[in-house]
Amino acid sequence: MILSILKGRDTVTILPTGGGKSVCFQLPALISEGMAVVISPLISLMKDQVDYLKEMGIPSESLNSSLTAGQQAAVVKKILSGHVKLLYLSPERLLMANTIELLKRANVLFFVVDEAHCISHWGHDFREDYRHLKVIKKEFPQAGVHAFTATATPEVKRDIVAQLRLNDPKISMGSVDRPNLTYRVFPRSGNLLGQITEAIRRHPNEPGIIYCLKRTDVDEISLKLSALGHTNRPYHAGLTDRERRLNQEEFSSERINIIVATIAFGMGVDRSNIRYVIHAAMPKSIEHYQQETGRAGRDGLPADCTLFYSGSDYRIWESILRDSPDKEVMLSKLSAMYGFCVRPECRHRYLSSYFGQDYEKPGCGACDYCLGEVDTVEEPLIVGQKILSCVARVKERFGAAHIVDVLKGNTTPAIEKWEHDRLSTFALMREETKNYIRYMLEQLIGQGFLRREGEFMTIAITESGWELLRGKATPLLAKPLIAGKKKEIEAKRKSRRAAEWANIDEKLFDLLRTRRAELARSKGIPAYMIFSDRSLQEMARQKPRTHEQFSAIPGVGAVKLEEYGDIFLQIIRASG
Repeated sequence: MILSILKGRDTVTILPTGGGKSVCFQLPALISEGMAVVISPLISLMKDQVDYLKEMGIPSESLNSSLTAGQQAAVVKKILSGHVKLLYLSPERLLMANTIELLKRANVLFFVVDEAHCISHWGHDFREDYRHLKVIKKEFPQAGVHAFTATATPEVKRDIVAQLRLNDPKISMGSVDRPNLTYRVFPRSGNLLGQITEAIRRHPNEPGIIYCLKRTDVDEISLKLSALGHTNRPYHAGLTDRERRLNQEEFSSERINIIVATIAFGMGVDRSNIRYVIHAAMPKSIEHYQQETGRAGRDGLPADCTLFYSGSDYRIWESILRDSPDKEVMLSKLSAMYGFCVRPECRHRYLSSYFGQDYEKPGCGACDYCLGEVDTVEEPLIVGQKILSCVARVKERFGAAHIVDVLKGNTTPAIEKWEHDRLSTFALMREETKNYIRYMLEQLIGQGFLRREGEFMTIAITESGWELLRGKATPLLAKPLIAGKKKEIEAKRKSRRAAEWANIDEKLFDLLRTRRAELARSKGIPAYMIFSDRSLQEMARQKPRTHEQFSAIPGVGAVKLEEYGDIFLQIIRASG
């Protein structure tokens, strides 16, 4: 890919978060005469990237509305004098006539379109201004154009090429799989806070993000976590710009370890050492889920992704998307996301398949299913037939809650009114809990044997459902974990963590991390720009004593050795 960029050929690069996308265009810009222009969607994202590059000694600037007139004039002067290697712009800024005129006077090597999925109606963060970036080829026909994104289905790839008017582009797609992420999916219980705190407990003093569907959920969960002693900050569009900025800065500078957010807390999350991401509700697409979980483990170290879902999440998203101009596309994405939640199969394989990639391994060893944390139902056909028979007996005119009550044998006013206590399926599953029956029903919906219909979300039987009733199709059903199984799983988790931290002095690691946070705050930059957690772990493992030994630590280059070497070596030597 780097060679293609150097040769001036248009490119499309799809690499997961943390996969090295930036290096692909930064290196060609550094070793060539001229300046690369990077189109980025968020001012905060631009600022972080420019700060990081400057910290590395790379001359970089951005032009955006957050700069004063004087600051913008200074950047323009640097551009025209050839003292900028990487210039970051928003798509809106690029489309301005004076910006195009400025770039024509500068020595522009090539253009980079970051977060290129935003250009496509088939993507998950479509932005109208991205749709107009075809102007690049019109105004700069000799310059190469290079699209980068972390997530793209085959449809999105085709749309990126067409909308940017790319000329015979070199298309490179790395594996979308993130093997260092462990995925777990649970039905949301009545005690969601308890589920969240249990997930947090596995990561004491480690950074994490909790994603919620609504602003009110963010505020409620944030307050309750604070009351339980889990220091955190909320983040959503209902807060003022100043509140959002301060809360994100506290998280980035490591003053706090937990942020509770809506998806408004998106691109621009600048901590590479996020150890867990919790979804308190189901996202609306696999693309959103991949992007949000992709904020975990960007340093390559293990991280957990836990999702708590309910059938009500599907109904909420469906009502939101009902008036979307791309309703059919968005509903198909929603169905795929729901399938991820309810199908008991390898999570890594499901995600890879969604993005059009084969998953060759027999198992990932990094999801609840492959780790043996999901028990399957021993007679899934019989369970499926019981539930579908009940749907048929109530003539496909009732919702999930009513069907569960019939199967459980609960005598409710609605059941008495419709005389459903006289049905042959009444109390057919009396020995099971309501949660169990509902969990089975939701899986049958997710696997396409049942479907929700109409304004009142009544449950109906599909063609494959009728095949199941005839015994010609069999579902794969998972069942909720029992207490004994949970203890076994917890023991395995502790064993894996012990293996991950083998030969690492954790006390020294904490001292190094504390010093890193202090330096980051004093410089006003995110902590990862100084050293990643991986670098700190290697320092705490190898305990270098000299500059030469310190320079061999991953992530320690000449610039960082000179600036931080003595500071961190002093801590290591003092630790004994």
